[in-house]
Amino acid sequence: MGYEKNEKNDDLALDCLLLAGQIMMESGAETYRVEDTMLRMARSQNLDAQSYVTPTGIILSLGEQQKTKIISISNRITDLHKIAKVNNVSRKLTLKIITLEEAYDELSLIQKTNYFLPIWLQILMSAVSSACFMILFRGAWFDMPAAFLAGGAGYLALLLIQHLSKVKFFSEFFASFVAALVAYVAVRFGYGNELDKIIISGVMPLVPGILITNAVRDLMAGHLTAGIAKGTEAFLTAFAIGSGVAVVVAFH
Repeated sequence: MGYEKNEKNDDLALDCLLLAGQIMMESGAETYRVEDTMLRMARSQNLDAQSYVTPTGIILSLGEQQKTKIISISNRITDLHKIAKVNNVSRKLTLKIITLEEAYDELSLIQKTNYFLPIWLQILMSAVSSACFMILFRGAWFDMPAAFLAGGAGYLALLLIQHLSKVKFFSEFFASFVAALVAYVAVRFGYGNELDKIIISGVMPLVPGILITNAVRDLMAGHLTAGIAKGTEAFLTAFAIGSGVAVVVAFH
């Protein structure tokens, strides 16, 4: 009976730690932060765990004579709120405020909950940020409406293509193409003057800033595989954005 109880506890610990790591990786956390969170949770349960985390998967073992599990990471977005929620669960578990079972229940709820703002508000904020970038880049106030429309249209296109295709390159390429096309049409019909600044402002919400930052931080922390992988993903995103803009500019 004692052996079966220990085995169940080990299974629960593996599932709980892997779930925490999965949520964090899928939400855009740094690799070293994911490993640190999982190992802190393991030590709070007196477990000598070992983990190997990459942007596409997590391997976790509770020891040489214990079980090992692997989980695949297929979707990666940016959701800092979920990362903060998981960190809060980790701290409560480490401080013995909650039990392992309660931690697993909280993590399951976090995974199921959508903390994103409504889609219309995401598009609106993307448009507003593009208009603000126009001023930041020392553009003319006259061009702000064009940048507003380019940023909103580009982000709307991104969401639509992401719904139809799981290939990030296509959604980012098409989104930048739409943003550049809106900017070109605005300038063509006299609703904008500086095409270059309108386009740059319109595609800024698509730029993988957090991904680039995480790649550098992982490299500095010694996670070379994850850092190089995230850096490559950021490069492909930048290439997709540049390609979409180039298609429109080529006909200007």
